[in-house]
Amino acid sequence: MLLLIFLAASQNNPSSGWEAKAVEFFKDRLKEKDAHTSVPSLNDVPLHYLKPNSLVKFRCLIQDMFDPEFYMGVYETVDPSTKAKVLRCGKYKDVTECGVDFNSRNTVTAERQTFYCVPIPGENPWVKDSYAGSSQARVVPSTSYVPSRQKRSYEEDDDMDDMDTQPQKQREPHTGPHSPTEQHGNGDCKRLETEAPSSQMTPASHLDLNFPLPGEKGPSCLVKVYEDWDSFKLNDTLEVYGILSVSPALSALADEKDASSSLLDPAECMETAEEQRVHSPPASLVPRLHMLYAKTLPHNNPLLPSAPLEDNSAFLSSTLSEMASVRAELLTYLTHVLLGDALAAEYLILHLISNVYTRRDVLPLGKFTLNLSGCPTVASYTERFYQIIQQLVPCSYYLGMSLQNMNQMRLVPKKDYVANRLVSGALQLARNTSLFLDETQLEQGQLDTTGVRNVTALGNLISWQKVDYDFNYHQMEFPCNINVLIASEGRSLLPSDCQIHLQPQVGPATMEEYLSSIHMHPQASSQLNKLRIYLSVARLLDYSISDEMTKSVEDDFVDMRKDDPQSISAEDLHRMLVVARLLSLSLGQTSLSRDSWLRAKHIEALRRSRMEQHKCVNGNEP
Repeated sequence: MLLLIFLAASQNNPSSGWEAKAVEFFKDRLKEKDAHTSVPSLNDVPLHYLKPNSLVKFRCLIQDMFDPEFYMGVYETVDPSTKAKVLRCGKYKDVTECGVDFNSRNTVTAERQTFYCVPIPGENPWVKDSYAGSSQARVVPSTSYVPSRQKRSYEEDDDMDDMDTQPQKQREPHTGPHSPTEQHGNGDCKRLETEAPSSQMTPASHLDLNFPLPGEKGPSCLVKVYEDWDSFKLNDTLEVYGILSVSPALSALADEKDASSSLLDPAECMETAEEQRVHSPPASLVPRLHMLYAKTLPHNNPLLPSAPLEDNSAFLSSTLSEMASVRAELLTYLTHVLLGDALAAEYLILHLISNVYTRRDVLPLGKFTLNLSGCPTVASYTERFYQIIQQLVPCSYYLGMSLQNMNQMRLVPKKDYVANRLVSGALQLARNTSLFLDETQLEQGQLDTTGVRNVTALGNLISWQKVDYDFNYHQMEFPCNINVLIASEGRSLLPSDCQIHLQPQVGPATMEEYLSSIHMHPQASSQLNKLRIYLSVARLLDYSISDEMTKSVEDDFVDMRKDDPQSISAEDLHRMLVVARLLSLSLGQTSLSRDSWLRAKHIEALRRSRMEQHKCVNGNEP
């Protein structure tokens, strides 16, 4: 409420500086411990429970960036009866007051950027539940709320709640970088107050909300950014705090524009009908959020502090002291999940905490794509295996590599020039998402052009941690940081950083019974939370190698090649260094020790020996 008072003061006197003071005040308040839990979230609260023009937050991914738009930053209104003139601020809202004097010399045009944001793709249910459970925000439906609508989703909500609270307003001109001014008289304003626009009744199924992953739910949002928009990038994950705008006038005026577009001179029409539909969707389906403050999320694990780990020394020291014991607990659990194979469980832990920590030229350092071959095809093992991963990591996505999926799915985002938007694909994912590729689903058949393109995209993602977005006439490279786990029967057709062949200790006859005992029960949530915290913290830790250890590793490499120059290559050395780094981090150690290096050499020798034995038994696998 205090924020609204400050902003109202700035609207009545735009030159007073109240707006800047209000924004700065709330930025400072939101940085205080647990202050953010008092702000209602678009992720958790149905839209019809949130009051228009109130402060809300949104945990999201920037799916697209639209062209900048002009709006009236300062404008003057004239009272029709008294002719009194009042200066008003147009910031943080989509519609202006009626009675705007468009000839006023006091009008100031300003520019803002629009991001199309969606909930973080693949965010797992335990993450959503935990964020919602930690919220201290108290929200009640507006006075016009009808209880019978409680079971309707916000996608279907016609957003009649806020119509009684909206003053007589009109839309600001911001249809494009050089849009002509629109004006609506008092009669139009009155109609907007009393009528429910037909587009407000449009169900979400009639509008493509452009979620990257199929089956995703949640609100998409147009985020209006007023400053420093160059500091944000496509696919950034953010927590945005801003003023909610769901004015029905936005949809009504969009309808009027569609109806009148055929009468306009084509040379004067800056947007196509399709572009207008995509860029100005009904506010009840795609609300507007006027950004006051946003922070890039280093992670989206609700069990960790929202501030960087280095700023939470007490939490960090407490977690590090338990890393070794929690790791042992996780190793036992994953050994059970991997049918009694402890070595494969070791490598799975290393994979789950891997992270691209830097790039050297085009080479991403720190990635550790794991190919787990030898996976059983009985008892839906791979699906159950994925469900375990889903319980441990904040974001994940299962992609069954069936011939149909490969030939029909859109994995790579593509630019739609008619609608002037980026059509999302399944590889438009947030950083540190776990991508589970189930190659056991692949059957015999022919990949068509789309299938070949999709397999190529997966290969590039694994090898270079990048996705080449399709811009029709060219491709644009977008770096990413995605953990890829490939489950296959034989060696994967895709590249990987490490392959280990599963050696189950469970027979096919007892597989079903064995797998049914794997799932953790709800009462073990505290145990699961320990594992979730462990994996996220291990991924976020810094790491270094001392000069002394660097010299020791170099000497070891020379000694190994003396005995048999063909036994180890530079690629093998690189893999051992990655394994040693991840082993150290998995124990809570931020620098390489001699013990960790020897342990890395040992498990790599065991893995290579197993792979050689498997080749001898089965011949050279393709």
